[in-house]
Amino acid sequence: MLFNSSQFIIFISIVLGIYYLLPHKRRNLLLLIASYIFYAFWNWKFCSLIALSTVVDFVCGKYIYEAESSIRRRVPLIISLVVNLSLLGFLKYFNFFENSFSELFSMVGINFSSYTLKVILPVGISFYTFQTLSYTLDIYRGQLKPTKSFWTFALYVSFFPQLVAGPIERARNLLPQFENDRAITRKMLSQALILILTGYVKKVLISDQIAGSVEYTFSSWQALSSLELFKGLVLFSVQIYFDFSGYSDIARGTAKLFGVELMQNFRQPYFAVNIVEFWHRWHISLSTWLRDYLYIPLGGNRKGGVRTYYNLMVTMLLGGLWHGANWTFVAWGGLHGLSLVVYKLFGKQKKCEVDCGIGRLRYLVRNSHFVVFTYLLVLVTWLLFRSPDIAVAGGYFVRMLSFAGGWDWSIVRFLVMIFLVVCLVDLPAYVSDEYYLERLPIYIRIPIFIVLGSLVLLLLFQQNIDRAFIYFQF
Repeated sequence: MLFNSSQFIIFISIVLGIYYLLPHKRRNLLLLIASYIFYAFWNWKFCSLIALSTVVDFVCGKYIYEAESSIRRRVPLIISLVVNLSLLGFLKYFNFFENSFSELFSMVGINFSSYTLKVILPVGISFYTFQTLSYTLDIYRGQLKPTKSFWTFALYVSFFPQLVAGPIERARNLLPQFENDRAITRKMLSQALILILTGYVKKVLISDQIAGSVEYTFSSWQALSSLELFKGLVLFSVQIYFDFSGYSDIARGTAKLFGVELMQNFRQPYFAVNIVEFWHRWHISLSTWLRDYLYIPLGGNRKGGVRTYYNLMVTMLLGGLWHGANWTFVAWGGLHGLSLVVYKLFGKQKKCEVDCGIGRLRYLVRNSHFVVFTYLLVLVTWLLFRSPDIAVAGGYFVRMLSFAGGWDWSIVRFLVMIFLVVCLVDLPAYVSDEYYLERLPIYIRIPIFIVLGSLVLLLLFQQNIDRAFIYFQF
């Protein structure tokens, strides 16, 4: 079931109607049932995988907490890691590694019979696997006490607004909200509507509208001019950002309707002044997960410069692989890791001391050259992320820099328009905050909601193609 579908509109209306009628003690059970129904719309068989991870980690968390020695604490942790990572690795990466080894052996003249596993990748498995693993890891570190309620933990793992594409929540943030009665205030409802509307605008009015042009560019790159290729790459950078941040906004807004606060996953990443700040603003739940459960355990920056750079590279390479079973994602992560290393070596840390207002805008203008450089660096890496293989990414990049096809002012004007669209959506939130619409006079706010909401609904019910969110494939 897609957020950008009429099915979801009907589904969420029914669930909300029942939710507000139920007493507090029954609301979690409703959300749990609704979450499994929501996931079953893709493939009901894969609900068993979520249930398996839930049972394993609930039991392992209990035994980790109650164990009296470090060895006994490690055993259930290892079981949790092995079960979850084995499921993720087998279903998502078996064919990738099997084909890679087959090609490697054939390069040295050794015949290696390959076998392709015919299985559909369960939607959201990368997200809920990392989420449920953080529960046992936090208990092992002494940062969390296990919940006593299996059903509350099951809801934490499967909560449908963020089940298939995040944000990747921590148990210490989400579990207490499910364990206590949730008050739904007028302010929460107002913010929920703002987030949902913003998310649908990003997804339906922007990302989906340029998806066709991106698909055409990457399928016909050999026949297009350099400027058209640059345009296509810029459009993809806009598409993936508004697609994914749009999902996160809808997820957070939907959760607020049930009185649940999810973490912010994006903070205007294309206004970052350096690559470090970009990763503080892009897919925040993943970058902080990788930092806390991979980079820091590897040693972080505590063991000298060389080890720090090694830890950064390992973290980003594995972060790239998390996104998909393809060497393009590994290379994408590697380029980001290398960029972080270079910045750590030669860059000068810049930090805006102003939280909001005109001072933040001045800071952005003063550092606009750094913003442009960071964006172009990220833009080049998106080529690897979008391309089907390394060869296509290389060919696309070479042709884009070959100046083939000459100059076309209409493309330049179009790119300027895209830049203005990004600024129109993101700049007010960067200068103020994501709920800036809340402070507009009601006679301005209501017409904005009516116009944008009507456009979204019109496109939702008229579109001939159901465009799934890009990160559903991860």
